Amino acid sequence: MNHLISDKDTFFTFFEAPIDAYILPERFTFPFDYVPHALCLLAVKELQAHLDTQDEWLHNFGLSGEEEEGNTIIGKMFGVLLVQTQQNEIGYLSAFSGKLAGGNHHAKFVPPVFDLLTETSFLNTGMAELARMSAEIKILEELHILSNEMQIKILKTARKKYSIVLQNEIFDHYHFLNQAGEEKSLREIFKYTGSKNPPSGAGECAAPKLLQYAFQHQMKPLALAEFWWGLSPKSNSWKHGHFYPCCHEKCEPILAHMLAGIEMDEKPG
Repeated sequence: MNHLISDKDTFFTFFEAPIDAYILPERFTFPFDYVPHALCLLAVKELQAHLDTQDEWLHNFGLSGEEEEGNTIIGKMFGVLLVQTQQNEIGYLSAFSGKLAGGNHHAKFVPPVFDLLTETSFLNTGMAELARMSAEIKILEELHILSNEMQIKILKTARKKYSIVLQNEIFDHYHFLNQAGEEKSLREIFKYTGSKNPPSGAGECAAPKLLQYAFQHQMKPLALAEFWWGLSPKSNSWKHGHFYPCCHEKCEPILAHMLAGIEMDEKPG
């Protein structure tokens, strides 16, 4: 079989096992309550095998039985998206939530919607300015001079305003597509929600990354599945290898835009 897309796209993955006997899903996965499609299960099996055997990066999932000294255990949500290319080839995309091994870019995994870790990022400049303000406030506070109180108050107010401006600039750099090619920023998406402002980390989950890449490269999303890999020191609700729905707080408004016009499975119950 000729793989027409393989030389052009390093993130589209063909199944290792034959899939001729599988039936493609008729509708897309309802992302907040689902049973993984059989082809998603196969993609997850292959991705988990990759996680078990790859040696390109190191991340402490806490699965070795011994906690690495000075290296915090960080379990991670991963996702697979079953897709169909313009050449009618069936395969899948893979993604992780947030950062993996301290970075945003790793072989096999689609890139972030917006990369905050780039050295030339405005975020680095902004964080440096916030750090400068904080250092100045700390020096004034340590002097314990009464006349400094007003200056400290003014600096804290300026720091808060600057932080809000910087956060909004971050939100405005995240733009999400849907199948119609319509693009919206995070602030546009969350403008009419109850919170009005996006929560921290919105847009960094696996599902938005996967759908963004699919739409950018004219791939048709067919089914989605997300699973937790590793231990979770913070919550017993995350179990290694278990499947989970997309989160409501961060992903629901984003996916409402990204999945607009796509026929989905009905919500169970």
